[in-house]
Amino acid sequence: MVSRVHKRTAMYRNIQKLRSITNSHARRKTSVILDASEYIRGLKQRLQELNQLAVDAAQKCIDYGPMPMLKVEPQEEGFMIKVLSQRSCQGLLVFILEAFEGLGLEVVQASVSCVENFCFEAVGIKENNQDTSHMEARVVEQVVSQAIQKWREVTKQY
Repeated sequence: MVSRVHKRTAMYRNIQKLRSITNSHARRKTSVILDASEYIRGLKQRLQELNQLAVDAAQKCIDYGPMPMLKVEPQEEGFMIKVLSQRSCQGLLVFILEAFEGLGLEVVQASVSCVENFCFEAVGIKENNQDTSHMEARVVEQVVSQAIQKWREVTKQY
């Protein structure tokens, strides 16, 4: 007898919780359950819509995200180059390293992360220990910026 009372009380509480979650004004248990199933169907539909919006947004971000941030700092021997982006930039590292070769810079120390975002920091010096004092940071920044722009143009095609 006590067990039935506990079960009935527990069911009443659960129906009340269900009614409050679904904002149901129904009085009968079956009507509350029907309202809850409609509520769940609506949530599923809304979730599908949000997932589709997320997929659409992700596809747009891949090709048309903002330009990566570039910073070039002169050092005693060479330059410190930093390239940062909020998203992964597949293939960008190759373009940057080609720009280094074009400038005749050798990478002596580098740190790269390409997982969720793109982060590249490197120290470049002139090959064969040549003096870099005649090369300006502005020139290095311009060449690396052109490499980033070239990467963007290539990735937009695909």
